[in-house]
Amino acid sequence: MLLSRQPALGRPEATRATLITVKKSESWWQLSQSERRAIFETRSGHIRVGLKYLPAIARRLYHCRDLSEPFDFLTWFEYAPANVDAFEELVGIRRQSEEWRYVEREIYIRLAREISS
Repeated sequence: MLLSRQPALGRPEATRATLITVKKSESWWQLSQSERRAIFETRSGHIRVGLKYLPAIARRLYHCRDLSEPFDFLTWFEYAPANVDAFEELVGIRRQSEEWRYVEREIYIRLAREISS
């Protein structure tokens, strides 16, 4: 459902971007897949919440856990300056969710692209 409503990256008006890298705790990975899915989908409403911010905020998610990288997930977001507050609201909702209790490390990098004339 997310993929069908998600806009493409690289839209001209989306001059703001954020890269969020996340490492989840070992206790998260020790949960069964059905337990993680219940937290992710049902109790934290990850997909339901994300749908509210489409198409204003485009995102691309990369899974890195199986690559022995220092982070489990890299998520790249792009949005227009008019949607900065909506993006911050989305991130705030995520950080208050049950799922976020399993995050042990996060790096949050904001970027802005200048439009040349």
